[in-house]
Amino acid sequence: MSENASIAILIPCYNEEMTIAAVISDFRNELPDALIYVYDNNSSDATARIARENGAIVRFEPRQGKGNVIRQMLRDIDADFYVLVDGDGQHPASAVHAMLSPLLEDRADIVIGDRLSNKSYHRENKRAFHLLGNQLVCFLISNLFSFRINDALTGYRAMNQLFAKTLPVLSKGFQIEAEMYIHAIDKNWRIVEVPVEIKDRPQGSVSKLSTFRDGFKVIRTVFMLLMEYRPQLLLTTISIILFIISMILVLTAVFARTPSAPGSASPIALVAGFFACASLLSLFGGLIMAVVSKGNRRQYEIEVNREKNAEKPRRY
Repeated sequence: MSENASIAILIPCYNEEMTIAAVISDFRNELPDALIYVYDNNSSDATARIARENGAIVRFEPRQGKGNVIRQMLRDIDADFYVLVDGDGQHPASAVHAMLSPLLEDRADIVIGDRLSNKSYHRENKRAFHLLGNQLVCFLISNLFSFRINDALTGYRAMNQLFAKTLPVLSKGFQIEAEMYIHAIDKNWRIVEVPVEIKDRPQGSVSKLSTFRDGFKVIRTVFMLLMEYRPQLLLTTISIILFIISMILVLTAVFARTPSAPGSASPIALVAGFFACASLLSLFGGLIMAVVSKGNRRQYEIEVNREKNAEKPRRY
């Protein structure tokens, strides 16, 4: 399989004229037979021209955002294996063989370039809040989805065709990285993390990731995907919280002995009843959503099997 496999290097780019030539050259040296695609996302510099001059296949995605670019890449390009890498030159092309190895050996469906477990990101990263945000997202995903991960937001990934072609990309921006990981966990895809060494951006090259704005979007995406993939966990937790509030209010009403008109209920008791009803609604809502979510997983498995068994001509 490894001798005849086609490999596509996918490089989403936005204003990376300082680094894109080196990225293309490095990956061509490591994988001379791979096709290298650069998707320019409304760059205002010479990224597209330099990429074309260095032999990459250049295409354009007018919808701004990394998620939009990756969605279009996976729709347009057919290959047996895909390597997704940022155009900023931080990720070493030399690690691509270790990234592809689990796929070629059929041990994984998606491979993640892990920058954190070997402390590479700690040494090279000059933006402390980026590291903190990544660790927070890793903590949330690991605990909410019961799957230990080391690096949730890396831009270095490899995947097989089946995973790539059945990946539902809903995010428009940098949230795609967390979305891809959670999707793989929920749908029981085989995930392998490979430690990689990285280097910081060169002088004058600027990160496109906004620590707080994009960080907030990523965390919000994690909780939205929790609602989609683990609704019973989320809604049961909300139900328990509402029930505890209602019990506190009941005890308050009992011990406070709030005066009320004859034959009328205490205002606190009325509020407690409201929270108790909301708790029950949340509990039953979680049960209903869990059934719906399981049905969605079942349908997804059917679609994956259909995709796997379909014979499609490749487009390059």
